[in-house]
Amino acid sequence: MERTVEPFEFRQCVSIRRSTGKKAGNLRGLRDLLAVVNEASIFHHVYQYFLKGHILEYTNDFAQWVGETLEESPLSEHLSNTDPYAFGNIEELRNRLVTVIDEYLREFPGPKEALPGSEFYFNQTVTLVFPVEVKVKNLAEFLIAVKYVDGGSIYYHFYEARTRLGSRADDFSRWIEDALGKKELAERIRTIDLFMHTIEGIRDRIAELVEEEVRSDMYGHQQTTAVF
Repeated sequence: MERTVEPFEFRQCVSIRRSTGKKAGNLRGLRDLLAVVNEASIFHHVYQYFLKGHILEYTNDFAQWVGETLEESPLSEHLSNTDPYAFGNIEELRNRLVTVIDEYLREFPGPKEALPGSEFYFNQTVTLVFPVEVKVKNLAEFLIAVKYVDGGSIYYHFYEARTRLGSRADDFSRWIEDALGKKELAERIRTIDLFMHTIEGIRDRIAELVEEEVRSDMYGHQQTTAVF
């Protein structure tokens, strides 16, 4: 009996940015506000950094501002090396970021001031998620879709899923493993380094891996057909 496959439905997210009215002009101010600002603001500046066309040198807005504006490269590197997906919740991440800054301030107590107009502005977002009317039921259809859906869809299913699902899995690899039974392909997708690619780089890498699998399936099918 042929296996029934649950289709994968692509969704997309759009974020509407809102100001918190809080800003920091130096590292100590950044640290103090980071310790008390709401979780939605930390989520925006860390997790949604990837949705904003991030600079590969950094992994969050805090690291980018410290590195680009304050020119505190060692601290920027430490902040960038903090993997947000290694923490169980945003409070744990907040505490780690504050600790990293505290350790730096103990060693360098007189950090630079940002020029007027270059302060760090704490923002937050309201995120809207909606279906994009694209459903696929096999790898070939998935390959076509993943090449052309909006970048917001790649972000939602590959990055945002890790916080939503509470694991290091993403929607793509979970469906490929659970619905299609392709565990090895799922694992290869799951282990793509989030911090070494832009969203478009992630899209290209997923498409490359899936295309290899589709070609392998086609070749294997041809071999089987030839034998019979």
